[in-house]
Amino acid sequence: MDPYNPGSLAVQERAGVRHLAARIAPSITPGIRPVAAAFLELQPMLVLGAADADGHVWSTLLTGAPGFVRVTGPRTISVAAPLPGLAAGTAGTPAGTPVGTIALDPRTRRRMRLNGIARPSARGFTVEAEQVFSNCPKYLRKRELHAPDTATPPGAPHHGTALTPGQERFVRAADTFFVATVAPDGADASHRGGDPGFVRVDSPTQLSWRDYPGNAMFLTLGNLESDGRSGLLFLDWGTGTTLQLSGRAHTVYGPDASDRTTRFRIERTVETPHAGPLRWSGPVYSPADPPPSQDAV
Repeated sequence: MDPYNPGSLAVQERAGVRHLAARIAPSITPGIRPVAAAFLELQPMLVLGAADADGHVWSTLLTGAPGFVRVTGPRTISVAAPLPGLAAGTAGTPAGTPVGTIALDPRTRRRMRLNGIARPSARGFTVEAEQVFSNCPKYLRKRELHAPDTATPPGAPHHGTALTPGQERFVRAADTFFVATVAPDGADASHRGGDPGFVRVDSPTQLSWRDYPGNAMFLTLGNLESDGRSGLLFLDWGTGTTLQLSGRAHTVYGPDASDRTTRFRIERTVETPHAGPLRWSGPVYSPADPPPSQDAV
């Protein structure tokens, strides 16, 4: 069975990488290999993407002591955290929700993605996997993990419909963000990275970033072909503050198929001071980064 939906196949064809995507398709499986299980159980954070009960798509940060994400079956993970309201301060996500997750370890520049169906459990929630795969470390920033800040509780979430001047500075300073997308066959969570400024603030309600060659799967852009709903998560790695944006995105193509820009229209914002206890060092930039005059995603 082809792991790519029609949107991803269309983007692969347009980009001329269908043969490359087909070659790596067998790496996308519903089963969780032992190496993936070991990796997950070392992670102190997990990013989850999905649509909320009102249909708005969000990307959400979950944290815990290593082991809070565990593999409990050939296709199942258990997360020792409540199934979250996807926007901070909202009610929990309904049972049976398609979710995308990404576990990213800045210490080792490794990441893996697991997409499936989430359901509440006695310890938190489970995800029954439908797609499990790893990505290369391209554009990942290396960071060291400091001692967690357990003395500072999360602040009250600030909700809005457009970026404040401070949030615009937050976005412009970012070297990493996470993006959640959905399609008729499920949800996905992914990562984008680049030099600060690689995400452009075109207005308080409009962002854009260029898309550069990656793994040839085009899961994010493929989902946007059929459903523009999407959610972004920006993280202040030093303070744990998060900025969640929910809205709609689409891809703009230039004369060359490799010239792609994603444009994102903001509909809702949630900023949560000190949302999590993890505190990370400043970044060591990826050796795959393009020259400073270019953007990378």
